[in-house]
Formats: sequence, structure tokens, C-alpha cells
Amino acid sequence: MLDHGGNLDVACQRFGGRVEDWIDLSTGINRQPYPIGALPQRSWTALPSRAEIEALHEAARQAYATKAPLLAVAGAQAAIQMLPQLAPPGRACVLAPTYNEYAPVLVSAGWQVEEADDLDALAGADLAVVVNPNNPDGREYDPKALLTLASRVKRLVVDESFADAAPDVSLAAEAGRPGFLILRSFGKFYGLAGLRLGFVLGGADVAALAAMAGPWPISGAAIEIGRRALLDRDWADATRARLSRDAERLDALVLTAGWQLNGGTPLFRLYETGDAVAAQKQLARAKIWSRVFSGKPGWLRLGLPGDEPEWQRLASALSAR
Repeated sequence: MLDHGGNLDVACQRFGGRVEDWIDLSTGINRQPYPIGALPQRSWTALPSRAEIEALHEAARQAYATKAPLLAVAGAQAAIQMLPQLAPPGRACVLAPTYNEYAPVLVSAGWQVEEADDLDALAGADLAVVVNPNNPDGREYDPKALLTLASRVKRLVVDESFADAAPDVSLAAEAGRPGFLILRSFGKFYGLAGLRLGFVLGGADVAALAAMAGPWPISGAAIEIGRRALLDRDWADATRARLSRDAERLDALVLTAGWQLNGGTPLFRLYETGDAVAAQKQLARAKIWSRVFSGKPGWLRLGLPGDEPEWQRLASALSAR
């Protein structure tokens, strides 16, 4: 399995303690999640109806400011697993470095996969993949440049899993163009990754993906919680403001350890530490888990702490020697 962060079982094996002892900052998941509240019994006991699924779809259209066809799936990862089946295997180009599931999923389905380091290098591909904002460095790509790219490839997939916290980069309003797909994650911004909910926005490809996903691609609980959260624009606006403030706070705090900011989004920050393994061990002594990257010996990624005790524990860990 590829490393994605969130692997607290590894943290416990290497550094001890129980999962409950750890603060998991190895992902970009909001640690102040949307309040779930009570759910009707039907969410657990009945098969989801088409009307309930469509109510969730409409809530997503409102949240993402789009009129495009869309499909709720069990997290953006579920859509990634289906992407190779949209066309016969061909030449795929992935803008890298980025989320590490695209290449192996495509390769396993028989695609020829190349990694590119700029948008122009993607031109001519049968399938091009761009993550915007990018994971793990937070790089943002000009929406106009991406629309231009869409006309130069057979199919363009733009992964906007972290765009809820940076809505200005989103091309959701342009979804529906031929050969243009957008993936959205729900769990990161709303802090409910375990719900396994995401969306695919596009045109005819959405119908093909819906046929692959089957009649009940998500649970009744995901439908109800997702619909409530996506319609709660006040919570979303307040959360964006808080995340922006907290990202600045984290950057200032990390400076005390001598690390340098190397990118990020309001949901995670990427730092150059000089020795990321040593930095990870330092934090792990305080039962704080972080993300390191093979091939990038200085890179360490941190999510944002949730409450004030978590902030204080991180500050203490960073000052320890």
C-alpha cells in the first residue's frame, strides 16, 4: 500500500502508545469537523432512494456553484479507481509530484503513464491529470491555463480535493465540457474523512461512471450528513476564515524550529526541515504524527491542530531538543 498519512497504526508500532494518544497531523483533514448531529433512523436502515441521492447532488451543485451533472461516490479515491475504465488504455500524463494514487491505478489498468513537471508537457495526452491545489506542495494552477489545456488533450481530470478551502481556483462552474472531469473531496474540508464521500463533476463521463458505481454508491448516513453540511454556507465561510488564520499561526510557530515554508494550503503546510525523518521523530516523542516523503529527505507535511491543547502540545514538541 502507498503511504498517504493517517497511518497511526505505523506510528504506534514505531513509537508506542495507542491510537487515542496521538494527534494526527499527517493528513490535510480539518481537525474541527462539521457537527454531525442526530440522524434519522432511515439513514441507517433503508436503502438510499434516488430522491435522497439527488437531494445530495443538488446540495453539491449549490456548494460548488455549478450546474453540471455530478455523481456522489465513496470519496474521490473511488472515482480515481474508475477513471481508467472510461477509455481504452492509452497515454496518460500526470503533473507531478502529486497525489501518489493516479499513476499506479492507471498503470495497473494498462495505461502508459508519464509524469510531467509543467502544464505544456501534458498536451497531446489521452488522459491528463492535474491536482489543483496540488498535494503535497499546495501549488495552484491558473484556471484559464487549465481550460486551455483541456482543449489540447482528449480528457482532462482536475482533482480539486483541497479546493473547498481555496474556492477561487475551482473550475466547477466550467464542468460539463466534453472530456473535462473535476473530482471533489468532501471529507477533508468538512473533517469527516471516515464518511467516505466525494463527487465527480462533468458531462457524459459522469453517466458512464454512474453505471460503474451502481445504484447505491454511498451510504444513507453520507447522504444525510453531506447534504446538511454542503448547504451550511455559514459554517463553510467561517471555517475558511479560521483555517486561513490557523495556517499563518502554524507557519509562525514552525519558524521557531528553524524550518522553512515550502508550500501548502489552508488545510496543510509543507516544510523544509533539512532532515524530515529526524523532525518526524522529534514530534513523535510527543505523540504527534506527521508526513515525510521518500525522495524528498527534507520535506515534512503538517496538518493544522484542532483545539488549543493540540496547539500547545505542538509548540512544546517543536521547542524540545
